Formats: sequence, C-alpha cells, structure tokens
Amino acid sequence: MKLKFANKERRRASTSLGLAWSENELHRSLKVRSLPRSSGRGDPMKWKLIMGLTLLLIGATSAWSQQTSSALSADELAKELSNPVTSLWSLQFQFNNARLETGDSNPVSGEGVYNLYFQPVLPVKLTERMNLITRPVFALYNSVPHPTGPSSSERTTRFGDTILAQVLSPAGTEPWIFAAGPTWVFPTAGSDFTGQGKWQVGPAIGGGYITKKFIIAVLAQQWWSFAGDADRESTSQMNLLPLIYRFFGGGWSVGYSGNILADWKAASGERWTVPVGLSAGKVVKFGRLPVQVQIGGQYFVERPTGGPEWNVQLKVTPVIPKLITRTLIK
Repeated sequence: MKLKFANKERRRASTSLGLAWSENELHRSLKVRSLPRSSGRGDPMKWKLIMGLTLLLIGATSAWSQQTSSALSADELAKELSNPVTSLWSLQFQFNNARLETGDSNPVSGEGVYNLYFQPVLPVKLTERMNLITRPVFALYNSVPHPTGPSSSERTTRFGDTILAQVLSPAGTEPWIFAAGPTWVFPTAGSDFTGQGKWQVGPAIGGGYITKKFIIAVLAQQWWSFAGDADRESTSQMNLLPLIYRFFGGGWSVGYSGNILADWKAASGERWTVPVGLSAGKVVKFGRLPVQVQIGGQYFVERPTGGPEWNVQLKVTPVIPKLITRTLIK
C-alpha cells in the first residue's frame, strides 16, 4: 500500500505544480524506486542561496535603473511587462501557494504545494527586423507533500526542472504581435517529487493584439521527452498561457491569472488543468528601480484527481536596462 500511494503522488507532485504554471502540472504513473526524504523546512543553505540571489539582483538592478525609469512611464511599463514579445529586460519572481483538492482518502488531501520561480525575460535585437526573446524559468524551490502510507505523508522541498524558451518575433508589427521558436525542459530537479526526470523539447508559439488600453494574446508551449531517466515514463504535455489584461492609469493593470495545462499521456478525464483567476498589478518604484507587483487568485474548474483546487500567486518583477543593446546581425 505504501508503494501505491507514493507512486501516485510522485505523478501529481512532480508535474501538477512543477512546470511554471509554468509553473508547468501534469500527471503520469511512474515506476517505484527509493527516494530521499526531506523535512518540510527544506535545506537551510538553499534558503540562504535564494535570499542572497534576490538581494544581489535587487542591488544590481538599483544601480542600473535610472536609464530604464527615465525612458518609460509607469503605464508604458505595465503594457510592456504584459507583452510576451516585449523589448524590456525584466527579472520576475513568481510565488505560488496552492491547495490540493479535499474530499478523498489521500493523506495529502487539502495540503499545500509551494514554489518559487525565477523568470527573466531577455530580448535582444537579432536583426533590424527580427528580435530574439529568451525566457528561462528556474524553479528555485518546489515544496510538495507526498503520501508514505494510507494515513501518513511527508514533504519534499527541492529545486525543480528548468524551462528555456527562445522565440523569434518580427519587429514593428504592433498592434499585432507574433513569436515562435523552440522550448526545452531540463531535468534539474533535486527529487523525483519535484521534477519529471526527462529531457524534453518542442515548439513555442504566441501571438495576439496589443494597444495602450488592453492586450489579448496567448503563448503556447508543447514538450515531448526524448532522453533522461529510464525509470521515468515518457512525457507529452502542453502549457497554454492566456494573456488578457486591461491597462489603467498610474501603472495599474487587471487581467486573467493562470496557465491551462494538458497531459496527453494521462487517461481521459485526467488530462486537463484549467484555472479561472483574476490578478491585479501596479508598477511602483523602489528608489529608482521600477518594479511591477501583481497579486492573483485562481480556482481550478478542471483538474486531475488530487490536483490543485485553488492557488494564490504573487509576482514581483524588477525592470532593468538591456545589457545587450546593439543589433547582433547587420
């Protein structure tokens, strides 16, 4: 019985809240093997690393910020930070605090799943007519509960898998925007409970319509596994990010919150994770550093058995000047 419960939760924990909503969140049965145990507090050194990285980035961006803040207003920054093919460099920290569904006999029913993603957006001007946008997603930690028996559970807190999307976007097409390119998943997780153990690749494609008042766009990523841990099952999964925002004065924005996820390997009725949510954000300044702060809530109207029921999400996005300003190919 213990192996049955542990196997089932590995499927949920490593995918349902581990890919950047990313953070993709997908569900597969995995072969059983011995796993390390972890306390709910996690590794103290890891927390020191996260705090040190945060302070270092904030300190560095403060030194660079005068150029950015003088170039764009708060309203323009709010628009650009919602644009998937923006020309701005930004460093987003995304905190997710999800609650698993209640009402079944699973010992982790109703428990929390917590993670922190570091998501830089780094566009460069490839040619006069084409931009290259690099969007990595680093799962600085995933904290997931998992059953150890019919009525007992433990929590594992480790690094998660890493996502890297690199898309090409034609310049000067607004109000229409387009982007396409490859996207990867690298098996960097520190535990089987916080990652999928597979190298994955696939296409990323996005597009939409943006004005000074609103944006309606979508960014879709599909991954298939091609290598990795032989004891982990193959993957085929999609992450669909709707971008629907209304821009108000003073750097305020309100819009949809959440990622739609599909696990094509799962059984019928277990494939989709669909949140309905709302977020509000404002561009503020810490000294000379422009930062967008967003808070959102999501309720999952469609979810796999044992998946997330609701989530509270906080995003903190410092804006920094480009370190690469020249055109790479002339």
